[in-house]
Amino acid sequence: MNRHIIFAAALLISGTAINADTSGGITPAMMEQIKSAYQGTPTDRAIHNAIAANNIDNLAVNADNKNGFNTDFSHRVKSKGITDQQSSGRCWLFTGLNVLRAQMMDKHDLPKLELSQNYNFFWDQLEKSNLFLQGIIDTAAKPMDDKTVEWLFKNPISDGGQYTGLSDNLMKYGVVPADVMLETYSSNNTTKMRTLLGWKLKEWGLELRKLHADKLADRKTEMLGEVYRILALTLGVPPTEFTWTRKDSDGNIIDTRTYTPQSFYKEYAGNDLKNDYVMLMNDPTREYYRLYEIDYDRHAYDGQNWTYVNLPVEDIKKMAIESIKGNDMMYFSCDVGKSFDRSRGILDVNHFDYESLFGTKFGMDKADRIRTFASASSHAMTLVAVDLDESGKPRKWMVENSWGPGANDGHLIMTDRWFDEYMFRLVVDKKYITPKVKEVLKQKAVTLPAWDPMFAEEE
Repeated sequence: MNRHIIFAAALLISGTAINADTSGGITPAMMEQIKSAYQGTPTDRAIHNAIAANNIDNLAVNADNKNGFNTDFSHRVKSKGITDQQSSGRCWLFTGLNVLRAQMMDKHDLPKLELSQNYNFFWDQLEKSNLFLQGIIDTAAKPMDDKTVEWLFKNPISDGGQYTGLSDNLMKYGVVPADVMLETYSSNNTTKMRTLLGWKLKEWGLELRKLHADKLADRKTEMLGEVYRILALTLGVPPTEFTWTRKDSDGNIIDTRTYTPQSFYKEYAGNDLKNDYVMLMNDPTREYYRLYEIDYDRHAYDGQNWTYVNLPVEDIKKMAIESIKGNDMMYFSCDVGKSFDRSRGILDVNHFDYESLFGTKFGMDKADRIRTFASASSHAMTLVAVDLDESGKPRKWMVENSWGPGANDGHLIMTDRWFDEYMFRLVVDKKYITPKVKEVLKQKAVTLPAWDPMFAEEE
């Protein structure tokens, strides 16, 4: 029997009728009207010839807008050297460690220092594996098509993340200098390792859903042992202690001592990353001056869900300016791919003129882009500078990136209008927050589900 007939019969048996209503289809009359939108004028043909042979973005560049762009800044925290995450989604980790190392260098008069991203990434992947496996255990009684169960199997592990994952990781595992645990191919190129771990976790997830309750804890530990072995083979074994020679900023040796990663963190950093900082968010789709958290938006099962204060962007700018004036860098995230001139390292909403090229308006505002999943936080960087005009209003901002050397010595410059449209998250020291934000932090957080659009991880 023809497979289409079998399919139709199955639908009828199941009680699902085949919709034969074609009123929503494209009719011949509609097609004629649709085709009339393209007249084939000399202008249309010229544009078609250009687009057919070229990259659309190259043709849409607003050439006049590039003239006279000033790259000076009135207030700037000095960067401590550009890092490179290479082909990995670890921007959140690079950003957090870049903020931390700058503080360590200033506080202790250290020479250039880079912290090992690979060390903390190892523990991040182990903790995320446990988060998934325990999540599967917790939801084992729910059907496979339950929204949470479905979300877990779709998102077993990633190399992206956000600030609370960073703070939980560093406060538990400490940090080590970069030369104590070097990068490997798999730490710089995470796709294959992440894919293989994802496959194993999904396989184990199905197994755990079938196991008797008294066997779950032991079997999960065995699974995490296999994860540890995979991570050790690809990333190396993280040190439990190491010997490090401290020098001052002139290169003079101060002393040589043995540390654990935790004792090194405590002596040279010591920040309470969980309690001394707050995540600020600009999400115009939700009520401002409210505290929110997102379920499962954490890196460790016993860690903290991502919690943030939702604010108008102008409020966030005021605290960012105070932090920069106070010589404190900030963890910052945005939708970096939008209106981006990579060759100049500039983010400017006027960089591309798609409307003139195609003769149509692209009219969604920030709230509409969030609602339709057209825009979300995609990349974390370190906010280091602001350029203020005579009245104290920001003209532009600058971030230290983690894509290696490039334009502006590895920094990106964004116009203030771009900041309004595509900035999402900022972490500031609580000493810079306003009294109004302090009051919001006393609220009970509104919990959003894991599949909320704001879950987007920085990569």
